[in-house]
Amino acid sequence: MSSNNAAVVEIAQTASKFTSSIVLHSDNKYIDVKSILGLFTTLVSNKSYELHVHGPDAEEATKAVAEAFAKNGLSVTVATD
Repeated sequence: MSSNNAAVVEIAQTASKFTSSIVLHSDNKYIDVKSILGLFTTLVSNKSYELHVHGPDAEEATKAVAEAFAKNGLSVTVATD
Protein backbone atom coordinates (compact mmCIF):
# COMPACT_ATOMS: atom_id res chain seq x y z
CA MET A 1 0.00 0.00 0.00
CA SER A 2 1.38 3.37 -1.01
CA SER A 3 1.84 6.17 1.49
CA ASN A 4 -0.54 9.08 1.68
CA ASN A 5 1.02 12.08 -0.06
CA ALA A 6 -0.46 14.59 2.37
CA ALA A 7 0.85 12.60 5.35
CA VAL A 8 4.38 12.48 3.90
CA VAL A 9 4.41 16.24 3.23
CA GLU A 10 2.98 17.08 6.66
CA ILE A 11 5.47 14.85 8.50
CA ALA A 12 8.45 16.21 6.54
CA GLN A 13 7.33 19.82 7.03
CA THR A 14 6.82 19.24 10.75
CA ALA A 15 10.29 17.71 11.09
CA SER A 16 11.86 20.55 9.12
CA LYS A 17 10.81 23.07 11.77
CA PHE A 18 13.41 21.62 14.14
CA THR A 19 17.20 21.68 14.16
CA SER A 20 17.47 18.22 15.72
CA SER A 21 18.38 15.16 13.68
CA ILE A 22 15.14 13.22 13.14
CA VAL A 23 15.55 9.74 11.72
CA LEU A 24 13.18 6.82 11.18
CA HIS A 25 14.49 3.29 11.55
CA SER A 26 12.71 0.50 9.70
CA ASP A 27 13.91 -2.80 8.22
CA ASN A 28 17.61 -1.98 8.67
CA LYS A 29 17.10 1.35 6.89
CA TYR A 30 17.52 4.83 8.32
CA ILE A 31 15.47 7.58 6.71
CA ASP A 32 15.84 11.33 7.30
CA VAL A 33 12.33 12.41 8.29
CA LYS A 34 12.99 15.84 6.75
CA SER A 35 13.39 14.17 3.34
CA ILE A 36 10.08 14.01 1.47
CA LEU A 37 11.59 11.62 -1.07
CA GLY A 38 12.93 9.34 1.66
CA LEU A 39 9.51 9.20 3.31
CA PHE A 40 7.70 8.57 0.01
CA THR A 41 9.83 5.49 -0.63
CA THR A 42 9.51 4.18 2.91
CA LEU A 43 6.21 4.94 4.61
CA VAL A 44 3.44 2.37 4.45
CA SER A 45 0.57 2.38 6.88
CA ASN A 46 0.83 -1.24 8.03
CA LYS A 47 4.37 -0.98 9.36
CA SER A 48 5.81 0.21 12.62
CA TYR A 49 8.71 2.63 12.73
CA GLU A 50 11.20 3.69 15.36
CA LEU A 51 11.88 7.40 15.70
CA HIS A 52 15.37 8.61 16.70
CA VAL A 53 15.65 12.29 17.59
CA HIS A 54 18.89 13.96 18.72
CA GLY A 55 19.62 17.65 19.15
CA PRO A 56 18.92 20.82 21.07
CA ASP A 57 15.15 20.77 20.49
CA ALA A 58 14.75 16.99 20.56
CA GLU A 59 11.95 16.97 23.13
CA GLU A 60 9.70 19.34 21.16
CA ALA A 61 10.64 17.70 17.84
CA THR A 62 9.84 14.22 19.12
CA LYS A 63 6.41 15.33 20.35
CA ALA A 64 5.50 17.20 17.15
CA VAL A 65 6.68 14.49 14.74
CA ALA A 66 5.07 11.67 16.76
CA GLU A 67 1.79 13.64 16.70
CA ALA A 68 2.05 14.08 12.91
CA PHE A 69 2.53 10.31 12.52
CA ALA A 70 -0.41 9.51 14.82
CA LYS A 71 -2.68 12.05 13.13
CA ASN A 72 -2.03 10.31 9.81
CA GLY A 73 -2.63 6.82 11.18
CA LEU A 74 1.02 5.74 11.12
CA SER A 75 2.57 3.73 13.92
CA VAL A 76 5.80 5.05 15.38
CA THR A 77 7.64 4.36 18.61
CA VAL A 78 10.20 6.73 20.06
CA ALA A 79 13.62 5.21 20.64
CA THR A 80 15.09 5.88 24.05
CA ASP A 81 18.78 5.72 23.30
